[in-house]
Amino acid sequence: MSEPTLTVTVAIPTYKRGEMLRQTLAGLVHQDYPRALFEILVVDNNSGDDTPDIVASFAGAPHPPRYLLETQQGANHARNRAIREARGEIIIFGDDDILIDPNWAREMARPFQDNPPGRVGAVGGEVIPVFPHSCPPWVAGFHGPQALRADTGPLRPGQVPMSASLAFLRRTFDEVGYFDTELGRKGGVVFGGDENRAIKRLHKAGYEVWFAPAARALHQMPASRTSFAYVRKHAFDSARSRVVGRVRDDQEEGRSSLGYLLSRLPV
Repeated sequence: MSEPTLTVTVAIPTYKRGEMLRQTLAGLVHQDYPRALFEILVVDNNSGDDTPDIVASFAGAPHPPRYLLETQQGANHARNRAIREARGEIIIFGDDDILIDPNWAREMARPFQDNPPGRVGAVGGEVIPVFPHSCPPWVAGFHGPQALRADTGPLRPGQVPMSASLAFLRRTFDEVGYFDTELGRKGGVVFGGDENRAIKRLHKAGYEVWFAPAARALHQMPASRTSFAYVRKHAFDSARSRVVGRVRDDQEEGRSSLGYLLSRLPV
Protein backbone atom coordinates (compact mmCIF):
# COMPACT_ATOMS: atom_id res chain seq x y z
CA MET A 1 0.00 0.00 0.00
CA SER A 2 1.21 3.50 -0.78
CA GLU A 3 1.79 5.88 2.09
CA PRO A 4 -1.50 7.12 3.59
CA THR A 5 -2.71 10.54 2.52
CA LEU A 6 -6.19 10.56 4.07
CA THR A 7 -6.75 11.97 7.54
CA VAL A 8 -8.26 9.43 9.94
CA THR A 9 -10.18 9.74 13.20
CA VAL A 10 -10.63 6.62 15.31
CA ALA A 11 -13.66 7.01 17.59
CA ILE A 12 -14.20 4.74 20.59
CA PRO A 13 -17.53 5.11 22.44
CA THR A 14 -17.16 3.64 25.92
CA TYR A 15 -19.38 2.76 28.87
CA LYS A 16 -18.06 1.25 32.11
CA ARG A 17 -15.34 -0.93 30.58
CA GLY A 18 -12.23 0.71 31.96
CA GLU A 19 -9.82 -2.22 31.88
CA MET A 20 -10.92 -3.38 28.45
CA LEU A 21 -10.67 0.19 27.18
CA ARG A 22 -7.09 0.27 28.45
CA GLN A 23 -6.28 -2.79 26.32
CA THR A 24 -7.99 -1.28 23.27
CA LEU A 25 -6.06 1.97 23.62
CA ALA A 26 -2.78 0.08 24.01
CA GLY A 27 -3.24 -1.09 20.42
CA LEU A 28 -4.62 2.16 19.07
CA VAL A 29 -1.88 4.46 20.28
CA HIS A 30 0.72 2.40 18.40
CA GLN A 31 -0.99 2.33 15.03
CA ASP A 32 1.29 2.45 12.00
CA TYR A 33 -0.25 5.63 10.62
CA PRO A 34 1.34 9.09 10.15
CA ARG A 35 0.83 11.10 13.31
CA ALA A 36 -0.13 14.28 11.44
CA LEU A 37 -3.01 12.41 9.74
CA PHE A 38 -4.31 10.46 12.73
CA GLU A 39 -6.33 11.16 15.87
CA ILE A 40 -8.10 9.08 18.52
CA LEU A 41 -11.31 10.18 20.24
CA VAL A 42 -12.60 8.37 23.32
CA VAL A 43 -16.25 9.28 23.95
CA ASP A 44 -17.22 8.50 27.55
CA ASN A 45 -20.96 7.84 27.66
CA ASN A 46 -21.50 8.48 31.39
CA SER A 47 -19.24 5.69 32.65
CA GLY A 48 -18.79 7.31 36.05
CA ASP A 49 -15.57 5.37 36.67
CA ASP A 50 -11.86 5.93 36.06
CA THR A 51 -12.23 6.24 32.28
CA PRO A 52 -10.84 9.82 32.22
CA ASP A 53 -7.73 8.68 34.12
CA ILE A 54 -7.23 5.72 31.80
CA VAL A 55 -7.35 7.98 28.74
CA ALA A 56 -4.99 10.47 30.40
CA SER A 57 -2.48 7.68 31.11
CA PHE A 58 -1.76 7.49 27.36
CA ALA A 59 -0.89 11.19 27.04
CA GLY A 60 2.75 10.40 26.20
CA ALA A 61 1.93 7.75 23.57
CA PRO A 62 2.77 8.09 19.85
CA HIS A 63 -0.93 8.79 19.15
CA PRO A 64 -2.33 10.28 22.39
CA PRO A 65 -6.14 9.97 22.63
CA ARG A 66 -8.50 12.88 23.23
CA TYR A 67 -11.21 12.47 25.89
CA LEU A 68 -14.81 13.60 25.36
CA LEU A 69 -17.81 13.24 27.68
CA GLU A 70 -21.20 12.63 26.05
CA THR A 71 -23.99 12.84 28.63
CA GLN A 72 -26.85 11.74 26.37
CA GLN A 73 -27.08 8.03 27.05
CA GLY A 74 -26.66 5.70 24.11
CA ALA A 75 -23.87 4.39 21.91
CA ASN A 76 -25.22 6.23 18.88
CA HIS A 77 -25.32 9.52 20.80
CA ALA A 78 -21.62 8.92 21.51
CA ARG A 79 -20.92 8.10 17.85
CA ASN A 80 -22.74 11.23 16.69
CA ARG A 81 -20.70 13.31 19.12
CA ALA A 82 -17.55 11.81 17.59
CA ILE A 83 -18.75 12.74 14.09
CA ARG A 84 -19.24 16.35 15.18
CA GLU A 85 -15.78 16.47 16.79
CA ALA A 86 -13.81 14.49 14.19
CA ARG A 87 -11.09 16.13 12.13
CA GLY A 88 -10.51 13.16 9.84
CA GLU A 89 -11.81 12.55 6.33
CA ILE A 90 -12.34 8.96 7.46
CA ILE A 91 -13.94 8.02 10.79
CA ILE A 92 -13.19 4.53 12.05
CA PHE A 93 -15.54 3.41 14.82
CA GLY A 94 -14.32 0.72 17.19
CA ASP A 95 -15.74 -0.87 20.31
CA ASP A 96 -14.06 -0.35 23.68
CA ASP A 97 -13.26 -4.07 24.01
CA ILE A 98 -11.37 -4.85 20.78
CA LEU A 99 -7.75 -5.88 20.40
CA ILE A 100 -6.03 -4.76 17.19
CA ASP A 101 -2.75 -5.06 15.29
CA PRO A 102 -0.63 -1.99 14.40
CA ASN A 103 -1.80 -2.13 10.76
CA TRP A 104 -5.55 -2.01 11.58
CA ALA A 105 -6.11 1.66 10.69
CA ARG A 106 -4.07 1.37 7.46
CA GLU A 107 -6.11 -1.62 6.31
CA MET A 108 -9.39 0.09 7.19
CA ALA A 109 -8.37 3.19 5.21
CA ARG A 110 -7.00 1.27 2.23
CA PRO A 111 -10.27 0.90 0.22
CA PHE A 112 -11.00 4.62 0.57
CA GLN A 113 -7.52 5.52 -0.63
CA ASP A 114 -7.17 2.97 -3.43
CA ASN A 115 -10.51 3.76 -5.10
CA PRO A 116 -11.84 6.90 -6.81
CA PRO A 117 -12.94 9.51 -4.24
CA GLY A 118 -16.57 9.12 -3.25
CA ARG A 119 -16.96 5.55 -4.51
CA VAL A 120 -16.57 3.82 -1.12
CA GLY A 121 -18.83 5.09 1.66
CA ALA A 122 -17.98 2.60 4.41
CA VAL A 123 -15.56 -0.23 5.17
CA GLY A 124 -16.07 -3.04 7.66
CA GLY A 125 -13.14 -4.87 9.21
CA GLU A 126 -13.10 -8.51 10.26
CA VAL A 127 -14.33 -9.02 13.83
CA ILE A 128 -13.35 -12.25 15.59
CA PRO A 129 -14.85 -13.07 19.02
CA VAL A 130 -12.45 -14.24 21.72
CA PHE A 131 -13.26 -15.46 25.21
CA PRO A 132 -10.62 -14.41 27.77
CA HIS A 133 -12.37 -16.26 30.61
CA SER A 134 -13.40 -19.40 28.68
CA CYS A 135 -16.81 -20.04 27.19
CA PRO A 136 -19.48 -22.76 27.39
CA PRO A 137 -19.71 -24.69 24.10
CA TRP A 138 -23.38 -23.82 23.66
CA VAL A 139 -22.49 -20.09 23.70
CA ALA A 140 -19.42 -20.43 21.46
CA GLY A 141 -21.64 -21.96 18.80
CA PHE A 142 -23.41 -18.60 18.38
CA HIS A 143 -20.19 -16.70 17.68
CA GLY A 144 -17.66 -16.68 14.89
CA PRO A 145 -15.85 -14.33 12.49
CA GLN A 146 -18.03 -12.24 10.20
CA ALA A 147 -16.26 -13.70 7.13
CA LEU A 148 -18.38 -11.56 4.80
CA ARG A 149 -15.87 -12.22 2.01
CA ALA A 150 -12.37 -13.69 1.75
CA ASP A 151 -10.74 -10.73 0.02
CA THR A 152 -11.06 -6.97 0.17
CA GLY A 153 -13.99 -5.78 -1.90
CA PRO A 154 -17.59 -4.55 -2.02
CA LEU A 155 -20.44 -6.16 -0.12
CA ARG A 156 -23.96 -6.89 -1.29
CA PRO A 157 -26.70 -4.56 0.05
CA GLY A 158 -27.95 -7.21 2.48
CA GLN A 159 -24.53 -7.65 4.10
CA VAL A 160 -24.01 -5.34 7.07
CA PRO A 161 -20.61 -5.29 8.83
CA MET A 162 -20.42 -4.89 12.60
CA SER A 163 -20.01 -1.51 14.27
CA ALA A 164 -17.20 -2.98 16.42
CA SER A 165 -14.86 -2.21 13.49
CA LEU A 166 -16.50 0.03 10.92
CA ALA A 167 -15.19 3.05 9.00
CA PHE A 168 -17.12 5.76 7.16
CA LEU A 169 -16.27 8.52 4.74
CA ARG A 170 -16.90 11.50 7.00
CA ARG A 171 -18.78 13.62 4.49
CA THR A 172 -21.43 10.96 3.90
CA PHE A 173 -22.98 11.76 7.28
CA ASP A 174 -23.78 15.27 6.06
CA GLU A 175 -25.46 13.72 3.03
CA VAL A 176 -27.40 10.76 4.47
CA GLY A 177 -27.70 11.70 8.15
CA TYR A 178 -26.11 10.65 11.42
CA PHE A 179 -26.68 7.47 13.44
CA ASP A 180 -30.23 6.79 14.59
CA THR A 181 -30.28 7.39 18.34
CA GLU A 182 -33.39 5.22 18.79
CA LEU A 183 -31.15 2.22 18.06
CA GLY A 184 -27.96 0.90 19.62
CA ARG A 185 -26.99 0.18 23.21
CA LYS A 186 -28.15 2.51 25.95
CA GLY A 187 -26.57 1.78 29.30
CA GLY A 188 -27.66 -1.71 30.29
CA VAL A 189 -30.11 -2.06 27.38
CA VAL A 190 -28.38 -4.13 24.70
CA PHE A 191 -30.27 -2.88 21.66
CA GLY A 192 -28.60 -3.79 18.38
CA GLY A 193 -28.91 -2.39 14.88
CA ASP A 194 -26.48 0.46 15.54
CA GLU A 195 -25.15 0.40 12.00
CA ASN A 196 -28.03 -1.05 9.95
CA ARG A 197 -29.80 2.13 8.93
CA ALA A 198 -26.56 3.99 8.22
CA ILE A 199 -25.42 1.23 5.83
CA LYS A 200 -28.83 1.11 4.11
CA ARG A 201 -28.72 4.85 3.56
CA LEU A 202 -25.26 4.63 2.00
CA HIS A 203 -26.37 1.97 -0.48
CA LYS A 204 -29.46 4.01 -1.34
CA ALA A 205 -27.28 7.08 -1.97
CA GLY A 206 -25.13 5.09 -4.42
CA TYR A 207 -22.07 4.41 -2.27
CA GLU A 208 -20.32 1.06 -2.04
CA VAL A 209 -19.75 -0.64 1.31
CA TRP A 210 -16.58 -2.75 1.43
CA PHE A 211 -15.17 -5.47 3.64
CA ALA A 212 -11.48 -5.58 4.59
CA PRO A 213 -10.61 -8.97 6.15
CA ALA A 214 -7.01 -7.89 6.79
CA ALA A 215 -8.28 -5.17 9.18
CA ARG A 216 -8.72 -7.68 11.96
CA ALA A 217 -10.13 -6.91 15.41
CA LEU A 218 -10.44 -9.42 18.25
CA HIS A 219 -13.72 -8.76 20.05
CA GLN A 220 -13.43 -9.72 23.73
CA MET A 221 -16.39 -11.57 25.20
CA PRO A 222 -16.06 -11.59 29.01
CA ALA A 223 -17.68 -14.17 31.28
CA SER A 224 -20.61 -11.84 31.91
CA ARG A 225 -21.68 -12.34 28.28
CA THR A 226 -21.61 -16.12 28.39
CA SER A 227 -24.44 -16.65 30.90
CA PHE A 228 -27.91 -17.80 29.94
CA ALA A 229 -29.40 -14.61 31.44
CA TYR A 230 -27.26 -12.38 29.21
CA VAL A 231 -27.87 -14.42 26.07
CA ARG A 232 -31.61 -14.28 26.73
CA LYS A 233 -31.55 -10.52 27.33
CA HIS A 234 -29.40 -9.92 24.24
CA ALA A 235 -31.75 -11.96 22.05
CA PHE A 236 -34.81 -10.14 23.38
CA ASP A 237 -33.31 -6.65 23.04
CA SER A 238 -31.98 -7.47 19.56
CA ALA A 239 -35.47 -8.53 18.47
CA ARG A 240 -36.91 -5.31 19.86
CA SER A 241 -34.29 -3.30 17.99
CA ARG A 242 -35.21 -4.98 14.70
CA VAL A 243 -38.83 -3.91 15.19
CA VAL A 244 -37.79 -0.33 15.98
CA GLY A 245 -35.46 -0.29 12.95
CA ARG A 246 -38.21 -1.52 10.64
CA VAL A 247 -40.64 1.13 11.91
CA ARG A 248 -38.00 3.84 11.46
CA ASP A 249 -37.40 2.64 7.89
CA ASP A 250 -41.13 2.77 7.21
CA GLN A 251 -41.35 6.30 8.58
CA GLU A 252 -38.46 7.42 6.39
CA GLU A 253 -40.05 5.84 3.29
CA GLY A 254 -43.54 7.14 4.09
CA ARG A 255 -44.98 3.64 4.57
CA SER A 256 -47.43 2.45 7.21
CA SER A 257 -46.05 0.08 9.86
CA LEU A 258 -49.44 -1.08 11.11
CA GLY A 259 -49.48 -4.41 9.28
CA TYR A 260 -45.93 -5.21 10.31
CA LEU A 261 -46.57 -4.35 13.96
CA LEU A 262 -49.71 -6.47 14.04
CA SER A 263 -47.72 -9.41 12.64
CA ARG A 264 -45.16 -8.99 15.45
CA LEU A 265 -47.67 -9.03 18.31
CA PRO A 266 -47.96 -12.84 18.52
CA VAL A 267 -44.16 -13.13 18.55
